[in-house]
Amino acid sequence: MLRHLCSRIIINRPTTFSAAAIRRPFSTEVATDPSAGDDAFIESWKKMVPNIDPPKTPSQYMATRPPTPSSLPTKLTVNFVLPYSSELSQKEVDMVIVPATTGQMGILPGHVPTIAELKPGLLSVHEGNEVNKYFISSGFAFIHPNSYADILAVEAVPLDRLDPAQVQKGLNEFTQKLSSATTDAEKAEAQIGVDVHSALNFALTG
Repeated sequence: MLRHLCSRIIINRPTTFSAAAIRRPFSTEVATDPSAGDDAFIESWKKMVPNIDPPKTPSQYMATRPPTPSSLPTKLTVNFVLPYSSELSQKEVDMVIVPATTGQMGILPGHVPTIAELKPGLLSVHEGNEVNKYFISSGFAFIHPNSYADILAVEAVPLDRLDPAQVQKGLNEFTQKLSSATTDAEKAEAQIGVDVHSALNFALTG
């Protein structure tokens, strides 16, 4: 009996998969309204659980982005957010410079779409003659084709709130810990401290 069931499973299994059948649409093929794809889910929910309101989906919290302009905009629209706060929201600026893992990267209006991983370093926001500087720990920058840039950082602090003396003290302490570390965990922890404080020192002095 077991052999018969196994043979049926093996014989009746699909032999090929159709790529077209499981293809997911690209983001550019999705309707302009991000909540349009929720309609089928909501209708199914109401049929199955009519007495409970359907849960909200992430797309219902997302504002629809404007289309890619036909001409080059004069401003870059920036969202700069942390896990616990929003530093900049829909802020129109001239340029943003972020500390990408590949080096300092300037973002101007009309920048090519890019996803960049960020490392500890200086992030500067340029608006006319005004420049606001932040030290960030890490994160990602998402640059969209419509001259929008979303910058997500784990931690960030305005540069003018940093104490150079404390930064130098921390760098010396972690350098000593690195030289005296005996285990891999101690070496890794000390190396992270050295890297972050070196970046802090460079942001303040460079």
